[in-house]
Amino acid sequence: MAHQSAVRSEQTTARLRTVALCTFGYYPIYNRSMSHAEHRQAAPRVIRCYVITISDTRTDDTDIGGRTVVDLLTGDGHEVLGKSIVPDDPERVREAVEAQLTNVDVQVVVTTGGTGISSRDQTYEAVNGLLDKRIDGFGELFRALSYEEIGTAAMLSRALAGTARGKVLMSIPGSVNAVRLAVTRLILPEIGHLVREASR
Repeated sequence: MAHQSAVRSEQTTARLRTVALCTFGYYPIYNRSMSHAEHRQAAPRVIRCYVITISDTRTDDTDIGGRTVVDLLTGDGHEVLGKSIVPDDPERVREAVEAQLTNVDVQVVVTTGGTGISSRDQTYEAVNGLLDKRIDGFGELFRALSYEEIGTAAMLSRALAGTARGKVLMSIPGSVNAVRLAVTRLILPEIGHLVREASR
């Protein structure tokens, strides 16, 4: 009985391989997990982004942090479809972010500013409430990297990221040094990978 079962199994496998060869031109490897390198290789190369600066005081002329995000993204070959500045008010932040989550052209929303712990810093609450899934490792890695530069003050940053409506949403601090750290060390290396996973 065991021998007959093994023979039938081998026959079934052979038939499946024949069908695969005729259909696809190769034998697929079933249930093989992809490595992170293969995920990156399969990720889109150009990502369409929108940048939102959250500040009560920044203007287009003084928004160095927001411009830095734009410059770093475009310098790496990605598209920035727009940039706006909104006050650090939870309702205004939610409205600005939701407008881009409903924009079919936007794949990633990056907010900068408002991630601290002062009474006016409410970006975390506004953004966190919009997320379908949080990517906890983003904030953890940002604080770990920030600790190397500024020490224990890194604990005050509430940088976060997650997915919402099939898009990627990331909130980073507004200082230029923090922006460069987050974009160059975290966002650019994984942005395509993140979009690929969020849109599946």
